[in-house]
Amino acid sequence: MSDHTGAVIGPSDGLAAAPVGGAVPSGRPAKGDGGRRGSGGGGRGRLARLRQLGIGTSWPAMVSWVFLVAIVLIALVGPLLLSADPVRQTSSAMLPFGSPGHPLGTDDLGRDELARLVHGARPLLFVAFASTALAAVLGTGVGLLAGYAGGMVEQLLMRAVDLALAFPSILLVILLVAAAGPGTTSLVIGVGVSLAPGLARLARALAARETTRDYIVAARLGGTRTPRILAQEILPNIAGPMVAQVVMTLSVAAGFAAGLSYLGLGIQPPTPDWGYMVQAGQEFLYSAPRLVVLPAALTLLFVVACNFVGDDLRDALDPKGSA
Repeated sequence: MSDHTGAVIGPSDGLAAAPVGGAVPSGRPAKGDGGRRGSGGGGRGRLARLRQLGIGTSWPAMVSWVFLVAIVLIALVGPLLLSADPVRQTSSAMLPFGSPGHPLGTDDLGRDELARLVHGARPLLFVAFASTALAAVLGTGVGLLAGYAGGMVEQLLMRAVDLALAFPSILLVILLVAAAGPGTTSLVIGVGVSLAPGLARLARALAARETTRDYIVAARLGGTRTPRILAQEILPNIAGPMVAQVVMTLSVAAGFAAGLSYLGLGIQPPTPDWGYMVQAGQEFLYSAPRLVVLPAALTLLFVVACNFVGDDLRDALDPKGSA
């Protein structure tokens, strides 16, 4: 991963960017279009405000946002709406699409495929979000400290980061998960630790840039303590590029989680999981391809959507750096 530097627009830049003689955009509708925006409902107004921020301006980004929100909602409330048990085995094995009571059919053990897909979203998303959060905390913390401190502290921290980056991430995850044993906790820790170095490099580059700014020099001369400078001065000003990169890291975490479940090192059966469902259905790839295609396609679409959303957030939150 290469260092990503992006410019942060401060209050003075925001004033300078306002058009001369024009009105500064606001959340309130203008007099001329108040009826149109008011009659469109709150959803349309919120969409317009997102467009003003530069979010969802392209159709791939809009589709990706909708898909991500839909997947999260399905993972949260889907299991509550379905009455079918995803782990209950019946004698109605290998039912095809459109079977009575089983819209997506059943697998080789007679388990409802729709219920397994809906219930399988939650473990994958939990591991992806939790490991990404762990990677963000570790990587941002190390990067902030290295970029601000400089000198020997930066050398020691970044050499450790470079060493971790030199080791293939997938092998590092497999080693960590295999050492701790299969399961959700070990999967979250393994994926989170393996993804933290990439975020640390970005945070170090951004923090080192901000450290030379006048407001940081003034804070130092004013006697502000280092933790407060890092948390209240530097972190808010690098949040835009970091948030975009964290969302893109979410796609890598989801891929690792699904891959390890496929290898038997992730979520353990009988808990439904998209990665394990691909592994369990591969022997029926020719006779019942839906058992493999459906969970694999959902995983792929989730990974691709995270990348598009990350690009969209980067363009919106860091327009100068992405230009």
